[in-house]
Amino acid sequence: MDIPALEIQLKTLPNAPGVYQYFDKEGTIIYVGKAKNLKKRVSSYFTKTHDSGKTRVLVKKIANIKHIVVETETDALLLENNLIKKHKPRYNVLLKDDKSYPWICVKNERFPRVFSTRRVFKNGGDYFGPYTSVKTVHTLLDLIRGLFSLRTCNYDLHEEKIQSGKYKVCLEYHLGNCKGACEGLESEKHYNENIKAIKQILKGNFKDSLSKFKEQMMELAENMQFEEAQKIKEKVEVLENYQAKSTIVNPKISNVDVFSVISDESYGYINFLQLSYGSIIRSHTLEIKKKLDETDKELLELAITEIRQRFHSKSKEIYVPFPVDIGEDIKVTVPQLGDKKHILDLSVRNAKYFRMERFKQIKIVDPDRHANRVMAQMKADLRLHEEPRHIECFDNSNIQGTNPVAACVVFKNGKPSKKDYRHFNIKTVEGPDDFASMEEVVYRRYKRLLDEEQPLPQLIIIDGGKGQLSSALKSLDALNLRGKIAIIGIAKRLEELFYPNDPIPLYLDKKSETLKIIQQLRNEAHRFGIEHHRNRRSKSALNTELETINGVGEKTVVELLKHFKSAKRVANAKLDELEDVVGASRAEKIYNYYHSKSLK
Repeated sequence: MDIPALEIQLKTLPNAPGVYQYFDKEGTIIYVGKAKNLKKRVSSYFTKTHDSGKTRVLVKKIANIKHIVVETETDALLLENNLIKKHKPRYNVLLKDDKSYPWICVKNERFPRVFSTRRVFKNGGDYFGPYTSVKTVHTLLDLIRGLFSLRTCNYDLHEEKIQSGKYKVCLEYHLGNCKGACEGLESEKHYNENIKAIKQILKGNFKDSLSKFKEQMMELAENMQFEEAQKIKEKVEVLENYQAKSTIVNPKISNVDVFSVISDESYGYINFLQLSYGSIIRSHTLEIKKKLDETDKELLELAITEIRQRFHSKSKEIYVPFPVDIGEDIKVTVPQLGDKKHILDLSVRNAKYFRMERFKQIKIVDPDRHANRVMAQMKADLRLHEEPRHIECFDNSNIQGTNPVAACVVFKNGKPSKKDYRHFNIKTVEGPDDFASMEEVVYRRYKRLLDEEQPLPQLIIIDGGKGQLSSALKSLDALNLRGKIAIIGIAKRLEELFYPNDPIPLYLDKKSETLKIIQQLRNEAHRFGIEHHRNRRSKSALNTELETINGVGEKTVVELLKHFKSAKRVANAKLDELEDVVGASRAEKIYNYYHSKSLK
């Protein structure tokens, strides 16, 4: 059967919730999406002008559309999630789940064992988890074993076998870790009461266990069994200590999932916290690579479905930073203040820390990916037409109008390229005129690059406000480079970024990598310029002192400095060393000048 034309397929789509699939001309599935209204959502791909180049390419490749109608939005979310993981379409964010997580199993048997496992079996018992940290599992198991005496053997403890005396107690019994159920020394009822309490602790509910232990403690104390009461008291303290460490917010907040998202140009990071009785019982951060410039809302909706499936969450309420569409079965809360907002902020902080750690790892393991990400971020933040792979920053330096100099520092791929740094001595400007000095050095720099046919930067940064920026623009106009190189000015006080012909400055997030790189450029230009300025002043001062010696002219000063490298060495030189350079007569005058000074 021939495939109908796309126009016909679009016209016949239903106005119902469902999942759509795009295929290319080879019949390969290239994108899967969900929609409240299939007709409206799919048609929007072909009627809108898309800003993203990736989306435009996707639309060009679509040769066939298939759809699946479902009952509810929740069904659409789950189906979309499963199809993405099954087919791994090229233009979808990929949801990888190649990691097995640990669980705590309460075995389905007489006198149940409690242990950690990575395998889940039907009818294998009650499973709690999965946990994202093995350390959490070990901590919980250590807590449980400290509070309750449980068997660790794998005996089949049927009543008949126990009564027949088939088993004998082992070392665990003699150590006090087990009550000897295998010999009938502990009743099934008492053991199951402990198991019930353990299940409540694993759910995050400590209240019942604490009440029970306190009752036992008081009863033992009343019966003068103080040693046993002390043991129960120690268990109460252990449980209260663990509860205090794990309780983050109001214990009334229970059975809630918390989600937050932060993203950059290439990746989204979604943090998940699960709360039970005010305690965080699970935390996980999912990294998603963007394919079509997905919004934070799209990433969060996709991740919520994936994470809840992965961790078998049955929570009926979620906290999120903004409204999301994830079906009618789940209550969506956007906290504004109080304990709920506190826990949402904690989730955001976890996502940010995860992102920072990933950046640090990538910087070490994959520096190219780090550079690509930073360049893409700078392009977006600074509203540039291309990535600023080559940036140059200019700074003037003069103190009380003396020895005016300028510095140009160069960054390539976000890192200093020190071999390309340049100093400038101001030649055409008299006095402390920062604007004229900036105009001179910018003109000289790019006149030379043009003459030598060297590559030009994608971005110029001027250390200064509107005045210095305007002066630099005059030079770019003179060289016919206006519009060919992006240029901005940075004012020191409030870190304002100025653009040509725009009176309103741009303010970047104080913690953004783009601002940090600009600040690093500005500080490096300042340091480099000050260093050169100091050298010039020092040399000028030394030269002036040598020239004040009667009978010593400019040529003699040059010869001395060329040989001795510094005025200090000239001052400390012996008479015969000076004679070898400038002759006996002038050597004696120089020697007497410095040594007569030291005698005074």
